[in-house]
Amino acid sequence: MNRICLVGDDSYSMLYPSNDTTPIGGEAVQQILLARAFTSLGYKVSMVIRSYEEDKDETIDGIKVLSAFRWDDGIPIIRFFHPRASGMIRALNKVDADIYYQSPASVSTALTAAFCRWRHKKFIFRVASDVDCIPGRQLINFWRDRKLYEYGLRNADLVAVQSRYQQQLLSQHYGLESAVVNMAMQMPEEGLDGERDRDVLWVSNLKPVKRPDRLISVAKRLTDVNFTMIGGAIRGEENYYAEIERQASKLRNVRFLGRVSYREVNQYLAKSKVLLNTSDIEGFPNTFLQAWVRKVPVVSFFDPDEIIVREGLGRRPVTEDAMCSALRELLDDSRTRKQIGATAHSYAVRNFSPIAGARRYIDLCST
Repeated sequence: MNRICLVGDDSYSMLYPSNDTTPIGGEAVQQILLARAFTSLGYKVSMVIRSYEEDKDETIDGIKVLSAFRWDDGIPIIRFFHPRASGMIRALNKVDADIYYQSPASVSTALTAAFCRWRHKKFIFRVASDVDCIPGRQLINFWRDRKLYEYGLRNADLVAVQSRYQQQLLSQHYGLESAVVNMAMQMPEEGLDGERDRDVLWVSNLKPVKRPDRLISVAKRLTDVNFTMIGGAIRGEENYYAEIERQASKLRNVRFLGRVSYREVNQYLAKSKVLLNTSDIEGFPNTFLQAWVRKVPVVSFFDPDEIIVREGLGRRPVTEDAMCSALRELLDDSRTRKQIGATAHSYAVRNFSPIAGARRYIDLCST
């Protein structure tokens, strides 16, 4: 098995960073890091994506990239079948890989699973959020599409999860076995010991489940703390984005940047003292890894497998009052903040190597 294909609905902007109009999701980051790791291990790697401009079939950094379809092409309802489903099957067949890896949860999960059963290929599905493991809670708009996703989930040869909690949810709700595979993390390109002139950084695509409104509320209470907000608009949530931008613009201590590139996010993290996460729902945020490897503590309601608390990587408040107190503590006590940052950096480097993750997938597919 020396040919691997990663199916990435949302990987377009990571592959083509010059396009600044589409959002970058966490799974897109993971797929690019894994693709590079598989390539460095000597595998022939391809990616199937949906594009937002012209169709693109080309090779980037040794990775063969095929466009399944353009997002806006086709007639509503009919385009579900053509060009979307037909384009996806065409691209998967053209790649002719031995192993197909797909994430996040979507109709593409079903299409990839069906193709792999038809062509007798190995199919890996990667859980990207806790709600992927709970019937009816998936972040998928239509009942039809949720049922198709569940078909794909049940027909995966390997279901990979981000945490033991997700493993428990899959067993409880679907009766499925799964394997925990650690996230992949990119080592910093920038220096780690420069001046940190930004107090609190918030990074996410702007949609209600990420709760950017909580940052606005916290910023109103901590008026002497400067906050930087980074995040792009999601299709269908443009009005929500505009409302958050409007609210942020009224606060002197909030700098609203909108969407920036993945590399720029890392540069902002390297200059920040604390990363703040306010989400209701997550899987294992890439931003946690990006922060920890840059010696930045995380303050978050969400704590995957309780590693923030267990490993001492930041603070996990349970109320907004506690969140404000945690931010105040870390900003006022530079010694504690730096100690946590050093611990977080060491933990991230030890546990989240892309090469180790790629090898684990190969080992699991070989058993």
